[in-house]
Amino acid sequence: MGVLDGLEPQRVFHYFEEISRIPHGSGNVKQISDYLKKFAADRGLECIQDELFNIIIIKEATTGYEQEEPYILQGHMDMVVVSAPDCDIDMTKDPLRLCVENGRIHAQGTSLGGDDGIAVAYALALLEADNISHPRLEVILTVDEETGMEGAKGIDLSMLRGKRLINLDQEEEGVVITSCAGGARVDVSIPLQEDKAEEAAQQSATGQDRQLLQVKITGLLGGHSGIEINKGRGNANCLLGRILKGMSERFTIGLVTMHGGLADNAIPREAEATISVDITCSEAAIAYAQEEAGRIKQELGDKDPAFAVSCNAVNQQEILGGKEGSEAGREMKPHDAASTMQALTCLCNLPNGVIAMSRDLEGLVQTSLNLGVATLEQGALKLSYAVRSSVDEDREALCRQMQEIARETGAVAEVRNTYTGWAYRTESPLRDIIVGIYVEMYGKKPVLEAIHAGVECGILASKIPNLDCVSIGPDMADVHTAQESLDIASVQRMWEYLQAVLAHKC
Repeated sequence: MGVLDGLEPQRVFHYFEEISRIPHGSGNVKQISDYLKKFAADRGLECIQDELFNIIIIKEATTGYEQEEPYILQGHMDMVVVSAPDCDIDMTKDPLRLCVENGRIHAQGTSLGGDDGIAVAYALALLEADNISHPRLEVILTVDEETGMEGAKGIDLSMLRGKRLINLDQEEEGVVITSCAGGARVDVSIPLQEDKAEEAAQQSATGQDRQLLQVKITGLLGGHSGIEINKGRGNANCLLGRILKGMSERFTIGLVTMHGGLADNAIPREAEATISVDITCSEAAIAYAQEEAGRIKQELGDKDPAFAVSCNAVNQQEILGGKEGSEAGREMKPHDAASTMQALTCLCNLPNGVIAMSRDLEGLVQTSLNLGVATLEQGALKLSYAVRSSVDEDREALCRQMQEIARETGAVAEVRNTYTGWAYRTESPLRDIIVGIYVEMYGKKPVLEAIHAGVECGILASKIPNLDCVSIGPDMADVHTAQESLDIASVQRMWEYLQAVLAHKC
């Protein structure tokens, strides 16, 4: 018996639970793609699976709807995988542990994948149903949307007939998305140098003249870098960099380890680093870290009330966590003070957060970036950013600025996975249908909104001339975090609304 059995709409939640049993983080999509392909084959539906594992499933019109214009329904099958620190789930292999509480669905200790598993569930329930009226349905389920929309970029849509597309990747019921930002990923690599004298390096890690300190940032709310970027929430990677930069200006320190964040489009909640410092300065360094933490906590205020910093003396075994041999030795060698200072300067000089607000739409973020992942590996501090802008020229300028800042500190910034935004259409027959039916069902107009987060409509519209798009979906909260949840009643209402839209005859 499934956790979601008995919830309405039954078949939607049946399929949502089915796909929750299949690991489907970005880059790990073959298994869920094969599941979707088999779903179509079992029901005699036309299905195309491309080399990227994108899926297109086609279902012909029901009786009386053969002359209606087809609908394209679209979502993505990958999810952002985020887990709480104490969670024992391997999200590359294990199923999610779904829970129902207070009218919402969440997953124990991990992100839920409502973004965009609910789109997949809606699509499958529609494709299997024999009692729902609709024109020809062309369902597009893309891969790796969360890591640069690579599936949408690579998919071939030449076989489709539809010119109107309903994207099901919206996270607020009653809000119809009509345009969105474009974006890019920027990877920064900052070289670090080990102590030149091997003996000194070994002594720094294990001897009596140096002390290892571990600095941890915890308790931040995090969130989706497109939706929550304007809420003033702390970025664990940036705050850790700020504390370490301040320490490097006061004491001679060497970076030993550093890591924070799980995805470049998720605001990181936690980050930690290990540094080597002269043992005579260790207490003063700890005191400085706590003082700076107090200043940050005051700045964040109620925007991130649970923010906390710990800074403690540790030994090598505590940091390694059981690793042995050459790997352990390589990881524990501290980097010299000069390159440590250089790396932290680069991190702190690179911008983060909201860069510009729209002059045309009040409250809309126009340009932003998020330092989602920071790791120290292979002799370099590596930073991964999600850059977003509704103005392509502003996005390009910001990426160039990042490359210039990186060059000034001997680092390299590589721009990849660039994608265009989705422009607002003055005339949209599909939008008129969507609004009209909403008014009929609920007695009020939905909110029409441009968003700073990215959806795939812009990329898909570049492949289908004159494509008319909207984006809708049920209520979700805390997307891209371990607190993510999906509103059950909202899923039901959106299901009824979607059926009414498909049944409408022009």
